[in-house]
Amino acid sequence: MSTMALGRAVLSSMLLISLFLSFAEAREFVVGGNTNEWKIPSSESESLNKWAEASRFLIGDSLVWNYDPSKDSVLQVSKKDYDSCNTSSPIAVYKDGNTKVKLDRSGPFYFISGAEGHCEKGQKLVTVVLSSGRGFFNISPAPSPVEFGGPAVAPTSGGASLRGGFMVIFGALVGLLML
Repeated sequence: MSTMALGRAVLSSMLLISLFLSFAEAREFVVGGNTNEWKIPSSESESLNKWAEASRFLIGDSLVWNYDPSKDSVLQVSKKDYDSCNTSSPIAVYKDGNTKVKLDRSGPFYFISGAEGHCEKGQKLVTVVLSSGRGFFNISPAPSPVEFGGPAVAPTSGGASLRGGFMVIFGALVGLLML
């Protein structure tokens, strides 16, 4: 095998391994997409659930909240407590201002504000986590919203990471052809 052929084989192998790892890694989602989005929404269209519906959460991913701990907190609650904005029996309480919650199972996760009256004004979030059996291209069907009694989940497929991976492969192939 010539040196050039060996170099191409090594490069191709490295690209495939890199592509595989980019599809397999867990992600961190800043709640709302930006810092300090854990607040009372000014309208229904600014609800954090609208943001969650457009996101694809998988087992191993994490949610990150940034907020002023002297004014707010994050409570993980049951569906019943989410629906009624009951803050008296949370599953978990987070008060540090930089909260990170690992999504360790499939199904819905319910979060509400611990600040008095905030949940009733819409400061709450439900995320639906898909199972990790997502296949090589990170594409899986959206769960039925009726199954969880939560908001509809947008049928996205992680297309941005898929396009990025294809661009890396395309660039490497062009580079190989130029040799």
